[in-house]
Amino acid sequence: MNTIGIIGCGWLGTRIAEKLAGKYAVYCTTTSPEKIEGLTSKGYRTALIDFDAEGEFRNTAAWDLADHPDVLIVTVTLSGKRMNTEILEKRFRNLSSFIGDFKGQLFFMSSTGVYPDIQQEFTEDDLPPEQVPGESMIRARYPKANILRLGGLMGDDRLLSRYRIADTGLPVNHIHYADVAAVVEQMISQHSEGKLYNVVAPQHPSKASVIAAQQNGAYDGLQEPQGRIMSSSRLMQDLDYGFIFPDPRFFHV
Repeated sequence: MNTIGIIGCGWLGTRIAEKLAGKYAVYCTTTSPEKIEGLTSKGYRTALIDFDAEGEFRNTAAWDLADHPDVLIVTVTLSGKRMNTEILEKRFRNLSSFIGDFKGQLFFMSSTGVYPDIQQEFTEDDLPPEQVPGESMIRARYPKANILRLGGLMGDDRLLSRYRIADTGLPVNHIHYADVAAVVEQMISQHSEGKLYNVVAPQHPSKASVIAAQQNGAYDGLQEPQGRIMSSSRLMQDLDYGFIFPDPRFFHV
């Protein structure tokens, strides 16, 4: 069986692992000692790794048998907006030390949060990876890496109605975790390399309409939401991809 490594097996990583476990032997990392037993019980080879710590990462026994996994999926955050340059550089240095000279298919999970907070529709061409901290580091070290800019992650226990929300008239740029996993699976099968995609549900209702739907409330929806929109057109066209959950109002169904 081929192997897949998920570096940063948190909320999203565990759901991707569940999607791919039937086809791949899964290796994963976590920063939480409490999660080791649960991940191991699923049959995953699990390593406890903190990429913000000092030290050598290639001596972890749980990954010794996966020296050359076929696919690596990196969900470790490398967002220049959320950390200072020193922390970002150290995290990437430790991450790249752990990955080494990887030659297989590589996925890096970024965020649509990298786009400017202005009212327009954004495509991937509006902001190349070279202008984004973290993404630029990944591409410089691993030129064939696929970069997926994820919208707000939703599904299961993550519902917009559970959060304190401001500006409810703004449109949402959300993605269901099932679509993230499905996109990755399809890109693996197509041997995609060096791609940059916005992974966002194609419909962008207002926050108010999403919350109303989740609370079984009424919302007339007559006012068209105005605000920042992330386009997933390139993803749908390149992959001929049809979203499992195209409308964020029904992520909870």
